[in-house]
Amino acid sequence: MSPPASANAFPQFLHEPFSVLLVEDQASVRATLAGELRHVGVSEVLEAASADAALQLFKLRRPDLVLLDIRLPGGNDGYWVAQRMREAEPGGWTPIIFLSGLDGDLDVWRGIEAGGDDYLVKPVKPIVLAAKLRAMRRLRDMRRRLVELTEELHVANQHLNEMVEMDPLTGLVNRRGFDRILHSEILAARRDGVPLTLMLCDLDHFKRYNDTLGHVQGDACLKEVGRVLHDVCMRPRDVASRYGGEEFALILPNTPRSGAMTFARALGKLLKSRAIAHPGSPNGETLTLSGGITTCVPDDGTSAETMLMRADEALYAAKAQGRDRFFSFEMQMDTIEQRQI
Repeated sequence: MSPPASANAFPQFLHEPFSVLLVEDQASVRATLAGELRHVGVSEVLEAASADAALQLFKLRRPDLVLLDIRLPGGNDGYWVAQRMREAEPGGWTPIIFLSGLDGDLDVWRGIEAGGDDYLVKPVKPIVLAAKLRAMRRLRDMRRRLVELTEELHVANQHLNEMVEMDPLTGLVNRRGFDRILHSEILAARRDGVPLTLMLCDLDHFKRYNDTLGHVQGDACLKEVGRVLHDVCMRPRDVASRYGGEEFALILPNTPRSGAMTFARALGKLLKSRAIAHPGSPNGETLTLSGGITTCVPDDGTSAETMLMRADEALYAAKAQGRDRFFSFEMQMDTIEQRQI
């Protein structure tokens, strides 16, 4: 092994913390390599003399780079260690440089196949070792930056999707987002064998509201209704959406028929408690809404279209029976009738 080069031979290039796991069974060789690593600026040198010790240190300390001798004591060689290291970091990447007195093409090929990134033949010249460390450090930093950019892009795409699927007036999910979520929840409910409830809601006599108070006040009313629907959806997967105009839709996963009727009554009471004035309503002085409910455990014949048709039919029945109520398609009963039972 060549003696460590002087400080003038090549400068230290590692100005930030950088750790290397050195796996070498010969103590004298290990000591020399450790000295050379520190000389070029490696802040921490972790040393292991066997395959088991190397894997334990790798998993525990997560070094920035591994220098791995191929020939190790016991039944496992460096190729085996490299494979286990790769298995221990799915999706990650730690540079691995093999060390060996062997320099045949087959040895190089086996090292790369095992998960190695480069190959050094012993004895290692200090300036060559420094150059390899520099190259691996550069590759590692480039990969980390690529991962960061990928994560930033993922977050940006999430925000973009949220903006695309958000109704700008009410802040609720828009029709596009509603269609996607309803389809997804139908598949999930079918897979898990649990009930799914869909509600279509319509503000009663809202045209009269706009005719009486104007469209600016009408928009303010829609915003307030959006806040009410947002507040009533307390579970993480409950979704309130603006279906269109003064129509809203609620997707309630894992909600049976009785629970849906209870939810509907609570929604009606909450809206009345906000006491949004509606001077032109035949139903009273405050804003009310009507709703259609459908609940099922989805099967192969269930689709978003069939659930929307049932909810829309139930909404029509709620309006026909006087408005200011919810009607269940499956129970053929509205919230006022159920309350009287």
